[in-house]
Amino acid sequence: MTGIVYKSTGSWYLVKSLSGELYNCRIKGRFRIKGIKSTNPIAVGDTVDFELETKNDETTGVIHHIHERKNYIIRKSVNLSKRTHIIASNIDQVFLLVTLNNPPTFTSFIDRFLVTAEAYQIKTVLLFNKVDSYNEEELVEIKYLAHLYRSVGYECIGISAKSGKNVDKVKEMMVDKTSMFAGHSGVGKSTLVNKIEPSLDLKTKEISEQHKQGQHTTTFAEMFDLSFDAKIIDTPGIKGFGIVDIEKEEIGNFFPEIFALKQHCKFNNCLHLEEPHCAVKEALANDEIFYSRYKSYVQMLEGDD
Repeated sequence: MTGIVYKSTGSWYLVKSLSGELYNCRIKGRFRIKGIKSTNPIAVGDTVDFELETKNDETTGVIHHIHERKNYIIRKSVNLSKRTHIIASNIDQVFLLVTLNNPPTFTSFIDRFLVTAEAYQIKTVLLFNKVDSYNEEELVEIKYLAHLYRSVGYECIGISAKSGKNVDKVKEMMVDKTSMFAGHSGVGKSTLVNKIEPSLDLKTKEISEQHKQGQHTTTFAEMFDLSFDAKIIDTPGIKGFGIVDIEKEEIGNFFPEIFALKQHCKFNNCLHLEEPHCAVKEALANDEIFYSRYKSYVQMLEGDD
């Protein structure tokens, strides 16, 4: 039988067959996928082949084959630096939720996420959430961030998951697609998903005042079928986002503004650091590219997490 993985809890996988039945499945033996040293060999969104077996009147499945992935979002595992964690696969688009404070989302985190999505050719939309809670000064900062990322080529939408502002706009973009929602804990992913599809009733938690961080409400990634012909993947809150499997020479290719300029550099292998006649450094000096983006690029080159 063939199905799609809807939930992964580490050792068991909830798989929906093509005819619509849900089965608890496990893996037989060890899975290795093209050299990916991952903490989770099978991810939500994977298409898998499985066989049913019945023991003590309980029918479960055994997964024996994973179909080739169209794409996936991957990051360094939190505890094991040399291992990676595949957050989800076969995604049409990602909505990255960003909050200015409560909790803060820094540009370095946004840029790392965008580079990974670019590397796997996944469209990313930035959702600036909680816009109804900001004062005038904070709204100016949000508008500046939206201007920054729009100028690079990313779609940015100001939303309020609580009041519903621009939620219909997000819903329209989701029709006929599998969308992943990502961001730090506490940015309002579950609140937004509940606004989009109230029947899901996902758990939400308040921000921890002491640390200004969200508390994890989603422990594992999970996919849901929505009532308006769309699929959504809700993911655990991500604290850090280490980039994986991208060579130093390639990192600049996933910053659209750097990629557009590199052909004008004197050297083909220019890393845009100290090299002479570097078009990227010249653009930086002329305020034609944003310093925060260049700083993120340099941090990634240096391998800083």
